[in-house]
Amino acid sequence: MNFLEIAQNRQSCRSYDENKSVEQEKLDAVLQAAQLAPSACNGQPYHLTVCRGETAKAVAAATASMGLNGFASQAPILIVISEKPYVKSAAVGAKLKKNDYRSIDIGIVAAYLTAEAAAQGLGSCILGWLDDGKIRSILNLDQPVRLVITLGYAKDGDKLRTKKRKDLSELVTEA
Repeated sequence: MNFLEIAQNRQSCRSYDENKSVEQEKLDAVLQAAQLAPSACNGQPYHLTVCRGETAKAVAAATASMGLNGFASQAPILIVISEKPYVKSAAVGAKLKKNDYRSIDIGIVAAYLTAEAAAQGLGSCILGWLDDGKIRSILNLDQPVRLVITLGYAKDGDKLRTKKRKDLSELVTEA
């Protein structure tokens, strides 16, 4: 698949096959794609924690409330993205330009990770609704948790949904 095909076929999976585990080589490819993601000053101001088994279930519970993210407990793997400090050059740039490069970098790494998951035939969903304190306690993390990504195989019959996106004319202006 080329990138446009990946983008057209990747969707947020909310129905995982709990009986099918993710092969290590596919997880390794997903993590390598994350490693290769660009970041401000190549600082990679994040850390990925791969959760399986009971740890994944506990993290999933920390993302589920108010009727949201109940499906997360079906995913065999959850990847927690926590924030790390800037490298010095990115910290200076962020301060001078009043721009939060870490959040941008975390978004980019999540995009690379989920795109490679789709290329590997895996489903994923990016979760921003989470209990930071609970997840930090479960994983003994000293920095804020920014995203949790569910990863696994979609259940049979999980059809590709029609993408609802703004028209390009609403998103793009040529100057």
